[in-house]
Amino acid sequence: MITYAIILFIASFALTTFLTAIVKNLATLTRFVAHPVSDRYHQRIVPLGGGIAIFATLLIFMLASTAGIKFAAGRLNSLAQTANIDPSDFLGKIGQLVTILLSISALFVLGLWDDKKHLSPFFKLAVQFAVAIAAAAWGEVRVELFIENRIIASVLSAFWIVLMINAFNFLDNMDGASAGIAAIAGGILFFAAASSGQIFVGGLAIVFTGVLLGFLVFNFPPAKIFMGDAGSLVVGFFVALLTLRTTYYHEAQSGQWYSVFLPLVVMAVPLYDFISVTLLRISQGKSPFIGDTQHFSHRLKGHGLTDTQTVLTLYLATLCTGLGATFLYQVNLVGAILIFIQTIMVLAIIAVLETTARND
Repeated sequence: MITYAIILFIASFALTTFLTAIVKNLATLTRFVAHPVSDRYHQRIVPLGGGIAIFATLLIFMLASTAGIKFAAGRLNSLAQTANIDPSDFLGKIGQLVTILLSISALFVLGLWDDKKHLSPFFKLAVQFAVAIAAAAWGEVRVELFIENRIIASVLSAFWIVLMINAFNFLDNMDGASAGIAAIAGGILFFAAASSGQIFVGGLAIVFTGVLLGFLVFNFPPAKIFMGDAGSLVVGFFVALLTLRTTYYHEAQSGQWYSVFLPLVVMAVPLYDFISVTLLRISQGKSPFIGDTQHFSHRLKGHGLTDTQTVLTLYLATLCTGLGATFLYQVNLVGAILIFIQTIMVLAIIAVLETTARND
């Protein structure tokens, strides 16, 4: 599996880098750009459309996977056996792939429309819930562990999907923040899926990680292109997809049920930003969906950090929580509690820095 994963990673990275370079030039020529405004931190004109490259690469790989599954099942059974793959099992994933493709396509169109026309937050939220419910109900993008009722599982999963979509949309407030943190999460979830023998989910995770790192070639500070909502909505959905479809707990193998909290630990930094900025805006009598420069990345920058130092701080914090989460498979209850405490302490360090910044 590792060989195939490396091939998928290199291919997705290279294709995204190539497409992002093309989109950047086209966006500049067509004036599809982000202008400096009072409620955004960037002070220069930056091309938009990075989400087009992200979506296009994911679309290409998922269409190729669908075609490859059918081809392998019909003509390459011997190769499939050599690779330890059951084609008949993969054929059952085609319906899920189609639903996922339709879901990210709908979110991409919504985001691209918003990048151009600035849609109502409530309209965007309604579409996000519609897509999330469809993905949970018909695309198997839902949590099923300990929840036998399919309706309840679908509703809870839909809320998680919308939460992740908006968390990564909120994170797209500084060069490299959303894409970099999503790439770290994708890499950690790939190893979680691989350790569970999930070839399908692992393949999606490694392609997703390669796509984001390819985009980061142009989005790392100082960004030469932004992903826009067309990218952040798709990125958030894909993170939700991976967290919901990765298997964290095997009752027959282990009684370590607390490994199901792995997604929450990995997502600690994005969730901290989403919750903190939402509460801050509400306390000020503002809509939580109207953008501003009060994200914790901006508050860290107010402490004197450069854009690069700020985003690297976010990466390191995500890596600290994410690496700790990977040990939830192996530790006992005491070890799990220590991992949860470590996660809280990482967030507390960020909170201390933010408090100091506000007092300067």
